Amino acid sequence: MLTSHGLLLKYRHDARFSFGDIGVWYVDRGAPGDRSHVSGGGIHSLDAHYFEIESVTGMKKCIPYHRIRRITYAGETVWER
Repeated sequence: MLTSHGLLLKYRHDARFSFGDIGVWYVDRGAPGDRSHVSGGGIHSLDAHYFEIESVTGMKKCIPYHRIRRITYAGETVWER
């Protein structure tokens, strides 16, 4: 079974998939319910230890992979912790 990082890399680099159809739910302390969501189009980079998104303030925000709780593709859950 792929890790969350490995799965995101697969969807980003495999031409059979559209990365924009990815959804990532992650722990976000201070957010409602301490959870947030980002679609593939909102993910700027996939580092070895975190993925980078743009926050609501326009700043880059690094989210460690261990905070990911669910990944969906085209609305279907493909990975869950």
